[in-house]
Amino acid sequence: MINLITKSITKLFGTKSDRDYKDLYPYVGQVNAEFERLKALSNDELRQASADLKQLIADRLQDFDGQVASLRQQVADQPDMDVNDKETIFNQIDKLEVDRNKELEGVLLEVLPKAFAVVKETARRFTQHEQLEVTASEYDRDYSLRKKNVRIEGDKAYWANSWDAAGVPIKWDMVHYDVQIIGGVVLHQGKIAEMATGEGKTLVAAFPAVLFALKGEGVHVTTVNKYLAERDCELMRPVYEL
Repeated sequence: MINLITKSITKLFGTKSDRDYKDLYPYVGQVNAEFERLKALSNDELRQASADLKQLIADRLQDFDGQVASLRQQVADQPDMDVNDKETIFNQIDKLEVDRNKELEGVLLEVLPKAFAVVKETARRFTQHEQLEVTASEYDRDYSLRKKNVRIEGDKAYWANSWDAAGVPIKWDMVHYDVQIIGGVVLHQGKIAEMATGEGKTLVAAFPAVLFALKGEGVHVTTVNKYLAERDCELMRPVYEL
């Protein structure tokens, strides 16, 4: 009897997985729509798209960060401040940081489609071109001294689509599938995304890693052992760093 009721409810409302998928799938359309628009950009413009997103996030958080910095400076400037006054200030800081995190969560969701699309478009360009030409920045020049897949010619930098990943030569030939976009959204939400071997967990991780990196606070991607950490870092490095 219980099984019959359970089956009836599942048929009517769907499984938890079905409902989650229904909630997540709209992101796929949004990311792919941005992805199509990004195809028309030059490599320099694609880079600028990331910089613009980073600036947008910074602008939205500027007021919170300014208030927190001002309050911390008050404490630093008055080493003999009454302990109760200090506590009042730190309580204000705690509230501001809670509000800042709420604002950050909101703006990250706003920029998620374009941020994910930048990652996917970068992967597509590496797949379709032996090298990508950009206007050389100081970062490019420094990177070229450390990595062989980037060379500088005059005011241009050339990023090759082949490099070494933990001692293994690879040529980039992967573009993210829709299921990997969904996995990226799940990870961004702080949830666990279960994927089978070969479904592209390393590719999936690039989405939330890049999105969180736009905050300018650094990101750590963890994996199960040192070899995989080194390999996956080197495998994805140009996609992250271009």
